[in-house]
Amino acid sequence: MNKAFVITTDNNCDLPEEYLKQHEMGVLYLGYTMAGKTYGREKRMPDGEFYAAMRKGELPTTSAINFEDAKSLFSQYMEQGLDVLHVAFSSALSGSCSVASAAAREAEQEHPGRKVIVVDSLCASLGQGLLLHKLSQKREEGASLEETARWAEENRLHVCHNFTVDDLFHLHRGGRVSKATAILGSLINIKPVLHVDDEGRLVPVGKARGRKNSLLALVDNMEKQLGDMKNDIIFISHGDCLEDAQFVQEEIRRRMGIENFLIHYVGPSIGAHSGPGTVALFFMGEKR
Repeated sequence: MNKAFVITTDNNCDLPEEYLKQHEMGVLYLGYTMAGKTYGREKRMPDGEFYAAMRKGELPTTSAINFEDAKSLFSQYMEQGLDVLHVAFSSALSGSCSVASAAAREAEQEHPGRKVIVVDSLCASLGQGLLLHKLSQKREEGASLEETARWAEENRLHVCHNFTVDDLFHLHRGGRVSKATAILGSLINIKPVLHVDDEGRLVPVGKARGRKNSLLALVDNMEKQLGDMKNDIIFISHGDCLEDAQFVQEEIRRRMGIENFLIHYVGPSIGAHSGPGTVALFFMGEKR
């Protein structure tokens, strides 16, 4: 591994804690408030409990990373003689990227000769996680800080995100669908199919009648987007609906013969807006 720099990110990448520790990645935490309590770096709620609370009607509110936390994390590594590559949650969905950039500039001023490069991932959830996975591989192959950052910027739009939700109400809260669409869709069992576009925004790309068809649509879209891209691993995140994520996994395995998967929860930053029952599929494709 190239020890000249460290990769940092925020917890919206939704990678398991053990993965982050194994690959020596530093993490910043986006906070959220639920039932009058604030959660973040120091105080965390298990993902299952988070979604159980949402099912009971609790509505969390989220916030960006903290400037001082970001500066402290960067400085910690810089004082060890390391440069930093920070991969941020999509700037179209959070102010965390701009906060990280400001913290990076101040940390650089206080640590002459050291460098922090902030990359706007234009990704969300395990899409951001998949980009980090690829960057970790580049670092292990011996790529420099600048080479790894350049690869991220040149390839981030090949990280495809396809997802569906079970309850349109949560997307309505976040301004993703109208109230009329949420009500009508719920009445006639219409499930939206969405993706993250080239600007890093969550946008609808289709709809399906019923839950099973919406899950199959994720894989249908994947087949169209793959092109000549090869995938050694597929990432799937879920809003406390593991069986549905596994259904998508088996459909991909059946159709495409891919055997390597990482499945994990959609974290609170996205889950607060997409809700329980979200299933999201991430892979490298020719276009989003």
